[in-house]
Amino acid sequence: MSVPGGMQSILDQFLPAYRQHRTLSPQQSKVMGALRACRTAALGGHLMQCEQCGFAQTRYHSCRNRHCPQCQQQASQQWCEQQLQRVIPVDYFHLVFTLPHELNGWVQLHPEVLYKLLFQAVWATLKKFGADPKRLHGQMGMTAILHSWGQNLFRHVHLHCLLPGGALSHDQGQWHAARSNYLFPVRALSRVFRAKMVSGLRRAWQADQLSRVTRDDVDALLNQLMRKGWVVYSKATLHHAKTVVKYLSRYTHKIATSNQRLLALDDKHVVFRWHDYRDGKTKSLQLAGEEFIRRFLLHVLPNGLMRIRHCVHDLAQPPQPPRLAAVDRDNAPRAPTTHCRCPQCHHVTLRVCYEIGPKRLTEG
Repeated sequence: MSVPGGMQSILDQFLPAYRQHRTLSPQQSKVMGALRACRTAALGGHLMQCEQCGFAQTRYHSCRNRHCPQCQQQASQQWCEQQLQRVIPVDYFHLVFTLPHELNGWVQLHPEVLYKLLFQAVWATLKKFGADPKRLHGQMGMTAILHSWGQNLFRHVHLHCLLPGGALSHDQGQWHAARSNYLFPVRALSRVFRAKMVSGLRRAWQADQLSRVTRDDVDALLNQLMRKGWVVYSKATLHHAKTVVKYLSRYTHKIATSNQRLLALDDKHVVFRWHDYRDGKTKSLQLAGEEFIRRFLLHVLPNGLMRIRHCVHDLAQPPQPPRLAAVDRDNAPRAPTTHCRCPQCHHVTLRVCYEIGPKRLTEG
């Protein structure tokens, strides 16, 4: 990390001016407050002291917000350990379904509707292909992770999906393994995904769930999108449980940017590292501080939205209806363990002496 303080330094420097020119939504304001307060006196903490050597240390609470660069690395590691129990001993496939950029305006107006429909359309598409007697003829499983950004922080909505390479038959619960190294043809997936997403958007508008979009816009844009090819990407199979989980953990708690990508900060600009997939090169991009914050805020998720979802089966049990489960949500700060290892004498004798109350964060 080349920027001392990382994202917190950027917010402390540029957020006050940003607020003068733009209005933050309640959810955006909540996220900005959490990121600025993370692991500072604003959240309170504990004084830790070593019983062996007398070393003392103050540890402040983390915000545990799912948009926080400081908190997501630990969350990813914990998730990785939990998911090892879910992985089954088969090959896996990684698929990515991308929304056309023409829908970015609708995502801005109705993010909760578009994101929900994306999950539904992708799962309906894969379920249809899995149930086809000419393909797997059974019920599939899936873990899906929503990402809303590209490397340059512009909006780029896509769903990462990890699927076991096969399906359970509907009658006997037998495993039907995939017979190809790409699972399903991507062009066929693209056409079905497009049809299901467009149909879902039309139904949403008819149900008055897209109230900020006019009828003319609906007809014009959706007709245009039906004439366009949609992007679906399929990656070669993955083997071994640990490989699968470690691979997926790269995506689960990833956020729009990380502190490690922040290269420089001055009184006007932020410089960060990004990967240009068009030529495969890693580059640096300089943005005005307020523009950097604007792009970051594009990816603040609606309150309560489940960004990671599972549709899973236990192969040891008869097949059950698919179950969607949320695995990432904002939680209250967590206190440190009662005893931990002292960084000075390395004995497990560092303990909590007393609690430090939170201090009010200066508004910016």
